Amino acid sequence: MAESIIECVANCSEGRKAETIQALADAINSVKGVSLLDRHHDNDHHRCVFTFVGIPDAVAQAAFALVKTSTELIDLRQHAGQHPRIGATDVLPFIPLDGETMYQCVELAKKVGKRIGDELRIPVFLYEEACNQPFRKPLEVIRRGGLSSLAARMKSDPAWSPDFGPAKLHPSAGAIAVGARHLLIAFNIVLDTNDLTLAQAIAKTIRTSGGGLPAVKALGLELKSRGLVQVSMNLTNFHMTPLHVVFEAVRTEAERRGVSIANSELVGLIPQEAVTQAVANYLKCESLASDRILETRLRRCQS
Repeated sequence: MAESIIECVANCSEGRKAETIQALADAINSVKGVSLLDRHHDNDHHRCVFTFVGIPDAVAQAAFALVKTSTELIDLRQHAGQHPRIGATDVLPFIPLDGETMYQCVELAKKVGKRIGDELRIPVFLYEEACNQPFRKPLEVIRRGGLSSLAARMKSDPAWSPDFGPAKLHPSAGAIAVGARHLLIAFNIVLDTNDLTLAQAIAKTIRTSGGGLPAVKALGLELKSRGLVQVSMNLTNFHMTPLHVVFEAVRTEAERRGVSIANSELVGLIPQEAVTQAVANYLKCESLASDRILETRLRRCQS
């Protein structure tokens, strides 16, 4: 029986230096048994996202190699970007795919987290399914207030001792959130305006914590290089709130304020089911399902 496959979607705090982004990709590709499926970087967010898959041990090795390289090359003391972050490698989640269980991803998060803490001396905070402390489970709770706020909590509150590593920030690499979670869709909608307060208001209206759509996290961010603003979102359960529902909610709120949508973008990859779901809705095509996709049938023939 073939070994099961898991996914890692690592977020690093570098979106501008091509040589650094390439070095991070090279660190992942240096590990046999891992496939780098996608890399995305953004100048305004000053962030890059790497999506890679493989057998568990190989993914663990590649994840550590990435964190080690980012620690060597990224200095948060010289970093300024729109996206919230706490570390050079900010977030390191493991996601179960073919045949893999969430329990195994939790164990992998703890294994890699401990190695990061022990060998790189970076404080590690476990989040989502890997977290042992319910109040620290959401990633946004760990990031709240930024790096300085996290440092203050670590210093004054025993409940904010890291899961692994030293009880103080790494001088240049900060801290890191390592976790296990289900698939999510990172989806951004750019508004045809430079009004940041408007984007923030829409984000607050549609996100779950503001009483909006279930399983949606959202922030309003500025895109200085384009003179526009963005509603930046994570759809943590696209079955509960599909892509097209989020898009229509943002469009409705924007139009109500006299603003149109400039464009939208995906960060990383998206499950085929989510795309089929959105297309079926817009086309009003009830018979459209994943098994009606040509490539899906071809893969079945070839397997």
